[in-house]
Amino acid sequence: MTTTLDRKDIQGLVVRGYSTLPAAGFLVFAIADPTAARAALGRLALRVTNGLAEPSDTAVNLALTSDGLRRLGLETSELDGFPEEFVSGMTDPDRSRFLGDVGENAPRYWRWGGSATAPVHVLVMLYARDEQQLHRLEGETRQEAVVGGALTETVRLGTAELSGREPFGFRDGISQPLVEGLSKAGTGGEQAVRAGEFVLGYPNEYGLLTDRPLLPSRHDPDTVLPRTPQGAADFGRNGSYLVFRQLLQDVEAFHAYLDAQTRHPDGSSDPAAQEALAAHMVGRWPGGAPLAHAPQHDDPALATDNDFGYAATDPDGLRCPLGAHIRRANPRDSLDPHPGSAESVAIGRRHRLLRRGRVFGPDGAGDGTGARGLHFLGLNANISRQFEFIQHTWLNNPNFNGLQDAPDPLVAPRQDHRSTFTEQGRPVRTRHLGLPQFVTVQGGAYFFLPGLRALRYLGTAAPPEGGGRQ
Repeated sequence: MTTTLDRKDIQGLVVRGYSTLPAAGFLVFAIADPTAARAALGRLALRVTNGLAEPSDTAVNLALTSDGLRRLGLETSELDGFPEEFVSGMTDPDRSRFLGDVGENAPRYWRWGGSATAPVHVLVMLYARDEQQLHRLEGETRQEAVVGGALTETVRLGTAELSGREPFGFRDGISQPLVEGLSKAGTGGEQAVRAGEFVLGYPNEYGLLTDRPLLPSRHDPDTVLPRTPQGAADFGRNGSYLVFRQLLQDVEAFHAYLDAQTRHPDGSSDPAAQEALAAHMVGRWPGGAPLAHAPQHDDPALATDNDFGYAATDPDGLRCPLGAHIRRANPRDSLDPHPGSAESVAIGRRHRLLRRGRVFGPDGAGDGTGARGLHFLGLNANISRQFEFIQHTWLNNPNFNGLQDAPDPLVAPRQDHRSTFTEQGRPVRTRHLGLPQFVTVQGGAYFFLPGLRALRYLGTAAPPEGGGRQ
């Protein structure tokens, strides 16, 4: 039976990445006055874009951290269902170690969201068809946010205009999961992921409802929120969790490493070998063709090809290396205990993300340095089982796929200089040693992206009885 989603109540970012709105900016606010902030959120909620139709000119989406919800007064012993990882936050010391946010990635060095920066309570994501329209939308948003001293802007995160490529030069955004009730029918028999993996209030891949925040009905006397069959006020329904990480990409170091690893004995450079090594690290050619189907060279006809597996055609990584980035981020049918089986694919579907990231730079970071990178935006219903599992168990794991000292060659942190990348081959493999750190975390937070009814509830004048602290 097909799941029917309430797109009118779901924020538009869950449904689409706004590819028709190339200009974007993200405003981060701290709540200065909780009462005034509720009124401000009520005004901003009227602007929030739902998931019904592709917007033609602008789009607005809004999310809050656990600290932000607490500041608004949504803290009561009877509120149940927010997961521990969301409540404690991305910068919890144990979580930082788990995610690899240590060394250069440690939150104490972040530009925003870190241990030494201003609080992060509210995120407003703005999209527009051009920069002029975005500038106007940002101005209107700021005006509504600061009335009565409600919110204080702490950082503005700019983006580069959409190009379809990330700063290392690769086509991006190809491997998005098909979502039951949202995506069009897939090709090649790809099975849609259950909607509850991304939207709260719907069955997930286990056939269950992911835990979500509920309130006693008396906290919602005007029935703004939907009700569960048991009569609780469902604050979580049609919401999602947003993982936001600002990732600085050292493009110069990446290309310098490629050059150093592929130079001829006479010291001359080999651009073709550089491109091939980069493709092996990623698992796709810069144009998008997957190595699983195009192991020797890029193929424009396969630029958006996403219909492939590894178990039958490339179990040993002779086409796409076992440690390549895309093979880690989405192992497809190669997972134990039975690679190539429907069971293997089903396991993978429990660890998927909807990615809605935007590239920044030069100067889109807002620090004037010309830095380049990615504002990683990932949507999931279970942060621990989806984002954190992928980050810790697949990307950062030096022993992924039976490898040794080999975390993700692109995005993993480097704790020492032992990180390697291996190109499997016959008769011999090629090992690349001493990979530098190409990506550094500059900021981030876990957010809750409420449904529109939940946003309207937050915009009411008074917090739930017995909840909150000033």
